[in-house]
Amino acid sequence: MTTRILPAVGDADAARSLTTLLTQLPEAEPAGPVGDSTALIDTLARLATESYHELPEVVLVHERIGPVPALELIREVALRFPAVGVVLVTSDTGPGLYSAAMDSGARGLVGLPLSYEELVQRVQTAAAWATGVRRHLGHGGDVFTGPGGRVVTVSGAKGGVGTTLTAVQLALAAAASGTSAALVDLDLQSGDVASYLDVQFRRSIVDLAGIQDLSPRVLQDAVYAHETGLGLLLAPGEGERGEEVTDRAVRQILSALRSRYETVVVDCGSYLNGANAAAIEMADTTLLVTTPDVVAVRAAKRMVRLWDRLQIRKAEETVTVVNRYVRTTEIQPPLIEKITSTRVSRTVVPANFKELQPLVDAGRMQDLEAKSTVKQALWGLAGELGLVKASDAPQKSRGGRLSVTGKGDRGALGIRRRG
Repeated sequence: MTTRILPAVGDADAARSLTTLLTQLPEAEPAGPVGDSTALIDTLARLATESYHELPEVVLVHERIGPVPALELIREVALRFPAVGVVLVTSDTGPGLYSAAMDSGARGLVGLPLSYEELVQRVQTAAAWATGVRRHLGHGGDVFTGPGGRVVTVSGAKGGVGTTLTAVQLALAAAASGTSAALVDLDLQSGDVASYLDVQFRRSIVDLAGIQDLSPRVLQDAVYAHETGLGLLLAPGEGERGEEVTDRAVRQILSALRSRYETVVVDCGSYLNGANAAAIEMADTTLLVTTPDVVAVRAAKRMVRLWDRLQIRKAEETVTVVNRYVRTTEIQPPLIEKITSTRVSRTVVPANFKELQPLVDAGRMQDLEAKSTVKQALWGLAGELGLVKASDAPQKSRGGRLSVTGKGDRGALGIRRRG
């Protein structure tokens, strides 16, 4: 049987050496190497959308892969694609790293410089394990094998532009359409998701930060089951404890959440740190919320450039959402798109705080009426982003409007197209 092998190597010389040796393996079908962790996850996710049978049997992860460290990358692959055998290629073959690699989900370890005999043995062992898992799946085993749920991060160009409101309504729209959805508050020092949804819960994301192996039971204990059907993972009540949430913890937590929920919306606030940078980097969709004024648009441009310099997210991969939009304002969405070099969403959110103020003060944002223009816009944005199920996606109706019908919500929600 042919063994498909996908190498993930960030170093060009190491990639050539490994590829040359892989072509000599018996019954092996090596693919071209991918150069970073993002490319590896994207490739596996694309293959998994067809079937787990399309996935390679073996993935080789080089120790100098980036930007996600090798062990964290192995953990993410093992969580999201358990029908793939992962082998670490490293110069450190000591017991400490071996134990850490096995804990992360690796099926073997190959030392550098490469040895043909050792490489053959590790690849064959990992391939046999992957084949066994797939045989089990073929007999109806209940094992998660797909690319997992979709992670959407919502960041603000600056404070006060409506980041949390946007994140909350997108998550509510997803849940109302029948999708299993979670909302994560990664504004670690000043998160307000609990205040917006009238929640008092003593557990937070900090309770998961120091746990190496997140079992479904541990995750369930930390996630608050909201009356709307949302799973809430809240920011800590004591802002200083936010420092305990590392980028590694965030990757592990989001990987565990996406294996349980179809949609995971993350409120990243407007301040960049290691934790929300990791979320933005691994997100399927990244939103940047701004208002149509000079100060906010300049802040959005600075944020996009910062993400690009840190290799977190490219400008063209970012979707900018214009909040508090007024038709008469001088700064229109096309100009914002040009200034930030991002893609501006077709849906804009109108300025109408009078609709929101009573519910913001009461902490009952889930009670926002269906006729609210702000809710119509944000739920329409959820449809544009594909966060609602197909039957609930915005559809053209009479009068040139888009409508969204959510389960458990009264009536149709409409939003006018931007002219």
